[in-house]
Amino acid sequence: MAVQPNDFIVARTLELRRAIHRKPELGFEEHATAALIEEELDRLAVPHRRVAGTGVVGVLRGAKPGCVAALRADMDALPVQERTNLAFASGVTGVMHACGHDAHTAMLLGAAHVLAAQRETLAGSVVFVFQPAEEGPGGAQPMIEQGVLDDPRVDAIAMLHVDIRLETGSVSITPGPVNASADELEIVVRGKGGHGGSPHTAVDPIPAASAIVLALQNIASRETDPLGSVVVTIGTIAGGYRNNIIADEVRMTGTLRAHDPSVREQLEGRVRRIVEGVAAAYGTQADVRVIYGYPPVVNDAQLAEEFARYVRERADVDVRALPPTMGAEDFAYFARRVPGVLVRLGVRNDALGAIHPAHGAQFLIDEAALPVGIRTLVAFALGVGTGRLGAASARS
Repeated sequence: MAVQPNDFIVARTLELRRAIHRKPELGFEEHATAALIEEELDRLAVPHRRVAGTGVVGVLRGAKPGCVAALRADMDALPVQERTNLAFASGVTGVMHACGHDAHTAMLLGAAHVLAAQRETLAGSVVFVFQPAEEGPGGAQPMIEQGVLDDPRVDAIAMLHVDIRLETGSVSITPGPVNASADELEIVVRGKGGHGGSPHTAVDPIPAASAIVLALQNIASRETDPLGSVVVTIGTIAGGYRNNIIADEVRMTGTLRAHDPSVREQLEGRVRRIVEGVAAAYGTQADVRVIYGYPPVVNDAQLAEEFARYVRERADVDVRALPPTMGAEDFAYFARRVPGVLVRLGVRNDALGAIHPAHGAQFLIDEAALPVGIRTLVAFALGVGTGRLGAASARS
């Protein structure tokens, strides 16, 4: 069966990507994007349904028996004002596809074109998962709760994410952890306000907060295995009223990140011990709140290794193995339910200026990567469907 998209499919994918890029939509507001996806699936005679509000799930059933592969793409944009000067730049003020989700959605539709054209020889089924709100508050969990992995029962799932670290023409398939967990941290340090000229009559929370920020770094430098990975970042700090007033409280927020679930589980306790201990040493009191977010993305090791070999052999793609990042992805929820693999797609092209990191106003991709992404997605669907990818067949 064919893995390569033909010229029409490549051109159509490019057209779809640019249309989505022009009209970016934030999480759970992807109404126009969902409608575009539904229209394209209708053209391909792929049955579909709405899930989680603006999510779309299509199911392509092959004529031959086999396993069920799921392919996931996220749909939402970011609250960023685009500064790329592209002819098809965002037409929505303050909203931009600054993380490549427009390309993810377009490539999944391109893969649907390739696979739908061979449904009479296709083994198994393919579930096309178009997910809203990856950037927050998270669309994966609502889709799972509404049965996207159960009807039909999915044997393995994959996704692509564009990556500026890789040159166009390459993908990265890494076994094990590839993205970190992301949990929010809120700290309030309370003291006793007073006159700036009489600090001895007050209890100043600002020195306590400063000491807490520094002490928290002990978690990474002295309490975590040096070969492991953890991030404790304080991103905001606010307190005080004016230059000659001692504040009565300081508020801080931050992020906690880890690849290892066991390290993640220990973070809250370590943070509380340090924050409360330092606060007490300064005569202040502190409250700590951890808001748990996305877990780490852990690629199924067997599936990732076998898929890397399969892509090299059948999709004519250069396969690398990049180290994990500390970024987060709610694909983690899918990969916890069934064997999953997050694939990085190279989109870097210095000559085109495709060099800027995601989430920035100048972010752009080399569109020559789109056919590579389609080939990779199609290869996964074919490999799982025919049972040639061991992790999927072992669990089917």
